[in-house]
Amino acid sequence: MWEHEIIEFKNYLKLERSLSNNSVAAYVNDINKLISFILKKKLGEIKYSDVNSNLLKDFIEDLYNSGTSSYSQARIISGLKSFFGYLLLEEKIEIDPTELIESPKLLKKLPDTLNIEEIEKILSSIELNSFEGLRNRAIIETLYSCGIRVSELINLTFQNLFLDIGFIKVIGKASKERLVPIGKSAIKYIKKYNDQFRNEMKIKEGNEGYLFLNRRGSKISRNMIFIIVRNISKKIFPNKKVSPHTFRHSFATHMVEGGADLRAIQEMLGHESITTTEIYTHLNKEYLREVVNKFHPRS
Repeated sequence: MWEHEIIEFKNYLKLERSLSNNSVAAYVNDINKLISFILKKKLGEIKYSDVNSNLLKDFIEDLYNSGTSSYSQARIISGLKSFFGYLLLEEKIEIDPTELIESPKLLKKLPDTLNIEEIEKILSSIELNSFEGLRNRAIIETLYSCGIRVSELINLTFQNLFLDIGFIKVIGKASKERLVPIGKSAIKYIKKYNDQFRNEMKIKEGNEGYLFLNRRGSKISRNMIFIIVRNISKKIFPNKKVSPHTFRHSFATHMVEGGADLRAIQEMLGHESITTTEIYTHLNKEYLREVVNKFHPRS
């Protein structure tokens, strides 16, 4: 009843909207949650064309009662809106049942960041006498120096490194390319990692061009980057949640605090809309408030 349309929807997301496999999987997962709800409630064989706003409201109420967070509810609703919007576009349905469904109001949560001293502590804690140590130092230096996403980091290739002029070419969302400056410290540790270890490795066929490899000579995985950052950071800050994204947010925050132009930061982060980048101006306001509270004699 749903399988063919879900397959076609996946093709639409990949080919027409150029979404990544992770994003496509997230959309499909949202649809499957609705299907699971229908099965759980024993509502019979309901086709996608039978879904109406009342059924969706019951589904959202069930999400709320099960303790699903507002952010997760909003994401699931967004996924369903995309699916039924696609069905309407393809004239598979005549009425979009999600049209009158509103997402829960969300508080704008500012991303977690590290200050410069905290980043220095994390970096200096990494032992550099092994393949993993030098590679991990180069990874974290690059994350913080360039503010790139994890998916962009793991897909860095040598042909996209222009270290002699201090730039890397990044392949971002929807395969959009951008040039991002890279700092001297990151360049230093990339070269050390490459010269001292990577050049001597036996690299698995098809992985020769990738910069960051695992011990087996294959391109390092997204999950491995999260594990590396978590294991290193928790030794220094056991009560602080640090992820690869923390270094991206810290990069942007420190750029704003230093007075960098918002458009330049938008370009470096690869944000499609300037409004996404503007969240870091809110972070900057929080920073300024802290400074006033700390140092103003009448605060």
